[in-house]
Amino acid sequence: MKITFILPAIGKKPGKKYIGTWKMEPLTIAVLKALTPDDIETELFDDRTELIDYDTKTDLVCITVETYTAKRSYRIAEKFRERGIPVVMGGYHTTLCPEEAVLYCDSVIVGNAETVWNDMLDDLKNGSLKKVYRGGIGEYDIQPDKSIFEGKNYLPVSLVETGRGCCHSCEFCSISKFYCSKYYSRDHGLIVDDIKKSKHRYTFLVDDNLVADRRNAISLFEDITPLNIKWAGQGTLSMAKDENLLRTMKKSGCEIILIGFESLNKANLEQMNKSFNYAIGERDELVKRIHDAGIGIYATFVFGYDNDDERTVNDALEFAKKHNFYTAAFNHLLPFPNTALYDRLKADNRLIYDKWWLADGYNYGELAFEPKLVSAEKMSRLCRDARKEFSSAKTVLSRGFASLGRTSPLMWGLFWGMNLRLGEEVDQKMNVPIGENLDELPK
Repeated sequence: MKITFILPAIGKKPGKKYIGTWKMEPLTIAVLKALTPDDIETELFDDRTELIDYDTKTDLVCITVETYTAKRSYRIAEKFRERGIPVVMGGYHTTLCPEEAVLYCDSVIVGNAETVWNDMLDDLKNGSLKKVYRGGIGEYDIQPDKSIFEGKNYLPVSLVETGRGCCHSCEFCSISKFYCSKYYSRDHGLIVDDIKKSKHRYTFLVDDNLVADRRNAISLFEDITPLNIKWAGQGTLSMAKDENLLRTMKKSGCEIILIGFESLNKANLEQMNKSFNYAIGERDELVKRIHDAGIGIYATFVFGYDNDDERTVNDALEFAKKHNFYTAAFNHLLPFPNTALYDRLKADNRLIYDKWWLADGYNYGELAFEPKLVSAEKMSRLCRDARKEFSSAKTVLSRGFASLGRTSPLMWGLFWGMNLRLGEEVDQKMNVPIGENLDELPK
């Protein structure tokens, strides 16, 4: 028996290569590989880096689906099903939209796969594959099997899972919807073992909110300190209120932390249900504490809420430049299906596309709804212009020298490799057609 795993791409512009910064290890597939019995042969086609062999001899195709890749996933599935090969789909999108996904495949896994994967395989062998398998949150005491990545040209960063979910309920977030605003930590022994097996110098601790449980976080940082690694992860600005947390984090090897500031506007924060970011008066001081601890910040902002206009985008840009962040993202708001944001915009008749992820002509970088204060086209342009300005030579030089005093020499070198290409990548990513046929396009 053989399983073919497929990671779909978002899309490409005709005649162009896929965007290099999107080529991270698909950790989910390594977990599924570990769950698969040894007597089952496996293969992986990463649509971002290679052509899919639609004629491969296989018994099952398994596709990991994100909302951005749903359209492409369905087209891939169609080609295999035409050959009579069953297709199973899983991932965040199939969990949020199982009634849609099941129309394009033979079986859907809702939730995490750990508790139902082998049941699904047994049913496949018996010819009794169910339409839906409900895995729920799942227990994740499985070490990923990264042998399936051999020969793949991924970025030299090891992804190590430390937790799932988040305790917050941000309106736009599909993660909080998926995990019902709860946080599930992973066993520290498994994390340590996972890191020890990693082959790269840099580690990204995959966790939507690494400091969601501060006691757990401090304990984890103490456990990984002896490993002498350099790592990055995701947290919240409020972590800077705990000096012990910052010290322990830095001692364990933290160099970069991604923080979702999202907005500097209080009314916007209230609307997105991100009240824990209200520390407007102390925001600058909290940023300074993180930098003083020797940790760089990857700041992210999102625009399109009801109080956003050209001024709020510019305010965020100037804030990011003032603090010389390691890097920053200026993103437009995107209504993911079955989130509170999507439901609100649909009720207000502000969606441009009912299902933007399936709409013909929808491109990466475009808004899928009408903001209140500016047009969708203008908001897209404002976000692009902010990214371009933040990646200008003058701004990169200023941020580079500031980074030298905050992070290690190793990360300072990485800074230039990451930031000197940002301006070019902004243009590469804009207007990438979602889900278009990639099978004959250059890599």
